Amino acid sequence: MNTNPQVDLFFTTAKKWQKEMLQLREILLDCGLTEELKWSKPCYIYQGTNIIVIQGFKDYCALLFFKGMLMSNVNGILVKTGENTRVGRQIRFTNKEDIIAMQAIIKANIFEAIEIEKTGLKVEAAAHEEMKLTEEFESKLADIPNLKAAFNALTPGRQRAYHIYFSAPKQSKTRTSRVEKYIQQILSGKGLND
Repeated sequence: MNTNPQVDLFFTTAKKWQKEMLQLREILLDCGLTEELKWSKPCYIYQGTNIIVIQGFKDYCALLFFKGMLMSNVNGILVKTGENTRVGRQIRFTNKEDIIAMQAIIKANIFEAIEIEKTGLKVEAAAHEEMKLTEEFESKLADIPNLKAAFNALTPGRQRAYHIYFSAPKQSKTRTSRVEKYIQQILSGKGLND
């Protein structure tokens, strides 16, 4: 197994799910994937394409399959990460024993994800839905010309994430606060969670 020293550091400093994530790492590397550290997380790559990332959360750790919606999900273990998720799917774990017991199923899912890349399957772009930006954000876009250019330069997914986050609060004051908090991040070309 070829391990990456940057990824080694991620695992040795992990405060939660360390045993589980190391077990997942072993399975992923055994499937012939290359590992890199991307988005501050272990990312597993097949021929230059991101396939899977290991994620740690409060209540579970997970394998996120970037093109999970294209997978067959025969075992019914792939789940959407949130209500607004379109493409990615996770397999969630809460202990090392389950990972060991499910190793064959996990590997089958990994190999299916690799096969999707080999065949060149692409996720069909969703019909472009018009985003109705909040008045508070529209006002800032009008006041700060660089902000509009920076926002338009973001990927559609990043734009959508900001839209969802900015429009969620019921009170204008809260929406304004959220917009103001992220102006610099948008100007830097970063997404909500970058």
